[in-house]
Amino acid sequence: MALNQQTIQGNWNQIKGKLHERWGDLTDDDFSHVQGNVERLVGTIQERTGETRAAIEDYLEELSANAGPTMKRAADTIRNYAEHAAESVQDAAQHASESVQAGFSETQKLVRRRPFESVMTCFGIGVVTGLVIGCMVRSSR
Repeated sequence: MALNQQTIQGNWNQIKGKLHERWGDLTDDDFSHVQGNVERLVGTIQERTGETRAAIEDYLEELSANAGPTMKRAADTIRNYAEHAAESVQDAAQHASESVQAGFSETQKLVRRRPFESVMTCFGIGVVTGLVIGCMVRSSR
């Protein structure tokens, strides 16, 4: 069969709607019985509508052919979005890197201008951090 089984299965909900538009006699039970299987689908449509197998297959091939470009457009849209997202992440990473470098440079300048105050600040932060950790360790025992 020339029909693309994967395309039919991959676009089953869309194709189901089109089939229901064309052949209103088809029910949800018919579609659940078919479950995307082309052979069952053709047989069910033939049985419910009296349509010829060739006409049904032609219509399914047309739907399948139209689904290809739709899937390509969707894939292109997703690819474009992913590329844009990647560019945004790279820009944000570059900006963060520049901010960290600027902060590091400013810290170096401050330490060079005021070495004693810088050492004392670091010592004070170390003492406070040690006390906090010591209290946490004691309270967890």
